[in-house]
Amino acid sequence: MSAPQDLEKIIIQVRRDIVRMVHKVNSGHPGGSLGCTEFFVALYFELMDLKSSFSMDGIGEDLFFLSNGHISPVYYSVLARKGFFPIEELNTFRLLNSRLQGHPTTHEGLPGVRIASGSLGQGMSVAVGAALAKKLNKDEHLIYSLHGDGELQEGQNWEAIMYAGSKKVDNLIATIDRNGQQIDGATEDVLSLGDVGAKFKAFDWDVIELKEGNDISAVIKTLKEAKSRTGKGKPVCVIMHTVMGNGVDFMMHTHAWHGKAPNDEQLQTALDQNPETLGDY
Repeated sequence: MSAPQDLEKIIIQVRRDIVRMVHKVNSGHPGGSLGCTEFFVALYFELMDLKSSFSMDGIGEDLFFLSNGHISPVYYSVLARKGFFPIEELNTFRLLNSRLQGHPTTHEGLPGVRIASGSLGQGMSVAVGAALAKKLNKDEHLIYSLHGDGELQEGQNWEAIMYAGSKKVDNLIATIDRNGQQIDGATEDVLSLGDVGAKFKAFDWDVIELKEGNDISAVIKTLKEAKSRTGKGKPVCVIMHTVMGNGVDFMMHTHAWHGKAPNDEQLQTALDQNPETLGDY
């Protein structure tokens, strides 16, 4: 297990990666990426059982599926920092013919990415299908997935959620990023989600609330608790409360930075708040 201070160094460096990537091409989604940084670091550096080399079939290892694919900057940064591909490739984010498209794709063969997830609402279906494949293969490894709270306004999610509960897909841990923000404003103003946990429970899921989704220790503790609840007849849902734009003060608590790049001055402010720890690309 990594020391908390080592994980904090990774978290700070990932934040730097996110704002630098988005700034360079004046395009991308920093807000949700920053809010989910602790989750990705916990998942890839503490929780998941991964093979040393990447294969699309994923047999014999845990799998992760990113449903809200627009937060690709944090995904790419963590994959690179974990060694899936060279860190220097982060320089190609959103450039023509790059493997690091604005939303993850598979046709360029980027290690770590198993589904294209530009269109919202589809990741739950994929995660459920992958979990069923694990069962058919008698593979006891787990499926992890991440979904935006605004993304739950897509109806396809609820078909998959209903199916998973009904069919006891108990090797799946789905995390909901409950930051309360989406592209046009607060989720409760755009289309109220109500009690998300109660909805999952109604579909026969085991639900865990994670109040401190930007505290790395709390994230690790909760995900380990979720892991301990798998294999008991119910899929597991973690409702993870985060702050959009976490770690960069002027980006926090607002939907304004959902899909907006910082200018030169704003970038420097963000970098000053997150001093280099592991080396920029």
